[in-house]
Amino acid sequence: MSVDRRSFLRGFVACACCATAGASFAETAGHGGAAGHGSAAAPHWGYEGAGAPDKWGQLQPDFKVCQLGVEQTPIDLTGAMKAEIGGIRHDYKSIPLRIVNNGHTVQVNADPGSSCLIEDARYELLQFHFHHPSEHLLAGKRFEMECHFVHKAANGALAVTGVLIRPGAANAALKPVFDALPEKPGSEIRAAGAVDLGAVLPSGGGYFRYMGSLTTPPCSEGLTWTVYKQPIELSVAQIEKFAKLFPNNARPVQRQNRRFLIDAS
Repeated sequence: MSVDRRSFLRGFVACACCATAGASFAETAGHGGAAGHGSAAAPHWGYEGAGAPDKWGQLQPDFKVCQLGVEQTPIDLTGAMKAEIGGIRHDYKSIPLRIVNNGHTVQVNADPGSSCLIEDARYELLQFHFHHPSEHLLAGKRFEMECHFVHKAANGALAVTGVLIRPGAANAALKPVFDALPEKPGSEIRAAGAVDLGAVLPSGGGYFRYMGSLTTPPCSEGLTWTVYKQPIELSVAQIEKFAKLFPNNARPVQRQNRRFLIDAS
């Protein structure tokens, strides 16, 4: 199946502009952040009970998109059409360890200087964080974990790179993070050492591209999503250490709703 590359990219640009409303949320709290909880009387959003994902859209007015949106993330990465689109190039540096447990995930905040280039647009890395189990499915298969790298362009548009994680060898690049996971919600650890971000990403294998949303409230749409096909590995011990803190912090898959899902092999 073919796709008009220019029309497709124009649609991507138009949709990306819609993401600016959620950009400040992603920057201050992170995709997966702790902001946006609402009043003290309202249930906090979470992954079970009164604040579970199927209730997010009812918790407060700013969260309505979680229920009413038509380009929500995550999705099952299946039925993609192969197409040649502009690639993605990461210019990642080693960053110091500023690790936060925000009550919903463990997030590593990035110093300025790391970025990715999608088409001709540059997005600065804000932070990366983890979900257990994976949020995206790959042809119906769920992975043990998923890592999201959240970026922001100068115009406020957001782009997220997703990396699936399977059990295997211990991950040396992420070892400094998993050795210092903050256990208490709201706590931050500034540990010695650094994370070599360039060593975290898969070495190849292609990727999927589609327009989606934040996977946490307010579920703002218009984000450019890139999800690598090739998973990376963490040891069982590393996965279990995170799972003890967050047994389930994954939003269920959402409807694709006739969106373009591009297989850029």
